[in-house]
Amino acid sequence: MVKNSVIEQLPEHLKCFITDQHHELYTPQDHAVWRYVMKQNLRKLILVAHPAYLDGLAKTGISIESIPSIDEMNHILSKIGWAAVAVDGFIPPAAFMEFQKHKVLVIAADIRPVDQIEYTPAPDIIHEAAGHAPIIVDKEYSDYLRNFGEIGSKAFSSKKDNELYEAIRHLSILKADPYSSEIELIEAEAKIDHISNNMGIPSEMALIRNLHWWTVEYGLIGDLEHPKVYGAGLLSSIGECTSAMKKEVTKLPYTIEAIHYNFDITKPQPQLFVTPDFAHLNKVLDEFTNQMALKKGGLEGLLKAIASGNAATARFASGLQVSGVFTNVLSQNGQAIYLNTTGPTILCYKNKMLPDHGKDHHQDGFGSPIGKIKGSLKPIRLLSDTDLAELGIVKDQLSEFEFESGIKVTGILRSLIRKDRFVVVMSFSNCLVKYQERVLFEPSWGIYDMAVGEHIVSVYNGPADPVGYGLNYEPPAEKTHKIIVPKETRERHKIYTRLRNIREGHVPVSHLTEIWETYLNNSTHDWLLACEILEISKTHHLHYSNDIENHLKLLSESRPELVQVISNALSA
Repeated sequence: MVKNSVIEQLPEHLKCFITDQHHELYTPQDHAVWRYVMKQNLRKLILVAHPAYLDGLAKTGISIESIPSIDEMNHILSKIGWAAVAVDGFIPPAAFMEFQKHKVLVIAADIRPVDQIEYTPAPDIIHEAAGHAPIIVDKEYSDYLRNFGEIGSKAFSSKKDNELYEAIRHLSILKADPYSSEIELIEAEAKIDHISNNMGIPSEMALIRNLHWWTVEYGLIGDLEHPKVYGAGLLSSIGECTSAMKKEVTKLPYTIEAIHYNFDITKPQPQLFVTPDFAHLNKVLDEFTNQMALKKGGLEGLLKAIASGNAATARFASGLQVSGVFTNVLSQNGQAIYLNTTGPTILCYKNKMLPDHGKDHHQDGFGSPIGKIKGSLKPIRLLSDTDLAELGIVKDQLSEFEFESGIKVTGILRSLIRKDRFVVVMSFSNCLVKYQERVLFEPSWGIYDMAVGEHIVSVYNGPADPVGYGLNYEPPAEKTHKIIVPKETRERHKIYTRLRNIREGHVPVSHLTEIWETYLNNSTHDWLLACEILEISKTHHLHYSNDIENHLKLLSESRPELVQVISNALSA
């Protein structure tokens, strides 16, 4: 792999998703599929794509003729501060967002089969390399993409979100496999429908994924009457890009309301959203961010963390960050007054784990009051040693104090940690913590490390210090299917290679006549192969070009599913 500093700086927990592209395994037909889609898209996109996309295609130098290697793409993307890695199909949304945060495009190395040439629900290299990569040359858009990853990686998911992700991944794998049975596909689609109809209250991740879909994947830009395309899903799909411009597809102004529009990856979209410009995308993203636990914190944020069941971070007003799996919160008058994690927990400041406050020290969980000490005019974080002494809190002496919530702490102050003049942690021995008649911490449990902060200012998905926490993603258990190509198909692939050699001038064009005759004598009429033969014959004004055109027209008449793709080829 070509060295790219962006990839080298990726956190370790993301690297488990990175796979080898195995560029040498693409078949000659795969390259023909790439070439067909790129040629057709360019012909249509010149009229409907945002200028940034066409400019990006030129600047990135992505070839129309053959599938690019990840190394080639990294060489190109490194010039604009981005990178690309190969992954195995769909990866979990949180991981996808985090790659984006680090300015890395995840590229599904597979390419759509020829029978899904117009649109595929599975991620593939056409979608990523030809859809996403060119437009990130535009700085305003690439900044939005990175910002989206930053915010999206902090969004809370639900258990239902994960079930839906696994079901979608399963269906996309089946759809990309020509040997999948009709029953398998029906069952997989039914499972997605069942989960989708029973999601409950949508999580932050579910809502922000809607924004991602209607912008990054299916976004339009400009005015409602004559918008341009910038979403990668449209830019990489001949069928959807064509239908998107039709009046039958409703065009709506892009606003925060887009979070309420769910999507189905297996069907054409009934409506699309139009942003006036790229700057507006960040305005809507900011509007959504203000609704997230990331910005709101408090009791609402902690309840989202508990519901997610995943590692999360709560940041106190002092700046102290508690990272772990949150399992309980006590509240009073709508305010959080005590929080608990269960299992390994770390304490951090400015996203760095504090010394002696890692998982080994807090292996069984963590609990702390939230609020101000009763009788103190200032929050604890602002108290000097003198202020603390006036409250009866002196190092190595027994202290007893009560929070405004009624939580009582009795213990011997052993140490405190200050960061940027703020008190962030106070540690007590022989400590008893009670709320009413409920014991929250007993002296026999050891040292009581108390987080400091009068309220929780932010709560978000994931640990503050992933390395300190030892964050580790599990790669998807179900892998994409590696398709075994039958001997007959491999023989046909050799013809694609011969056509490429003729097109590139390595073999005389006189060989085309024999290839056309061989094609006609073969019982399997490969429409894409015929299109490639036609292209060369027309370029060289060969007398049987009309015969090839007539053959393709007859083929489309007998096979309705080929009408559009053959029509596109004939009108090129």
